[in-house]
Amino acid sequence: ERKAFADDLEKQPSGFADVPGLLSRLEGRNVLVTFIESYGMAALEDPEFAETIRPRLEEAAARLGAAGFTMATGELASPTLGGQSWYAHGTVISGLWLENQLRYDLLIASRRETLVDDFRRAGYRTAALMPAITTSWPEGTRIGYDDVYSKPTIPYAGPPFYWVTMPDQFTWSFLGEIVREATSPLFVEAAMVSSHAPWTPILPLIDWESVGDGAVFEPYRVDGYPPEELWWDVPVLRQGYARSLDYSVHAMAEFAERFLDEKTLLVVFGDHQAAPWVTAASDPDVPVHVIARDPDLIEPFLEWGFRPGAFPDPQDSPPRMDEFREWFVRAFSGSTSDSAGPSTEGGG
Repeated sequence: ERKAFADDLEKQPSGFADVPGLLSRLEGRNVLVTFIESYGMAALEDPEFAETIRPRLEEAAARLGAAGFTMATGELASPTLGGQSWYAHGTVISGLWLENQLRYDLLIASRRETLVDDFRRAGYRTAALMPAITTSWPEGTRIGYDDVYSKPTIPYAGPPFYWVTMPDQFTWSFLGEIVREATSPLFVEAAMVSSHAPWTPILPLIDWESVGDGAVFEPYRVDGYPPEELWWDVPVLRQGYARSLDYSVHAMAEFAERFLDEKTLLVVFGDHQAAPWVTAASDPDVPVHVIARDPDLIEPFLEWGFRPGAFPDPQDSPPRMDEFREWFVRAFSGSTSDSAGPSTEGGG
């Protein structure tokens, strides 16, 4: 495995300093690369989940379109299934396939550059927003974000909800503040965690003006089934999974409608499928949504195979997450060569 990873490091470009007009096609617009926990294609394809999630996405696409946004959706293969979200995060930003802890550790131990370095070199300030990180995070220092917001440094005064340290609506709201206060172009990698197991309690979306420091969420602390009861009831778990994803997708869409301006591109990845014993899904594929007010920011994604709206074209073998970094850099840089990115045929 070490030899295979070393070979990957040799074969794949580490950095893109020599790319003409590095990320210049963004014209200084903010880029938010976000991940929704346990959001896999099963949410759109399994009839039990789809009857909840697809109407929510249809509503989101319609509302965003009416508000002047352009939305497109694609499908990528994640390196992980049922957990280990950091493999997906690391794969997207590094351009390397991180399917196990050893490969992730080898990335961190290497001098491999990432998308964070690409944006910094292009004049961006970089940040990570990671509400599930509860202690020190040396990986963040190694990757080199200018700012790291984790649970100890995020100003959240509300309760945790079992594994979920803070609800997505608060995290999105805080992300909106980060973007609003930025004085230079901003790249943010952010994780939304409300749709993490055990999928209880399911919070409502509240008035965004009332979110504040999150103390308003205190009354929901004890809502829902206790997790120790849920693990033995898969049908109830499946219902909770669908409802939690409905909440997470709804929060994402309302954030976009409320907070995105013409200077920001939002990219929303599912990080991985939920556990197979909950979804019965064995493939690693996830949806990816992109939203912007400027349709020119969405056009490269359409050229890569994304589809207008909230749903991807079905693919037997979609591109992999490790293709995203190089594709994005070349698609949004001054060089026109390879701007269409990797083929959407094969790779999954």
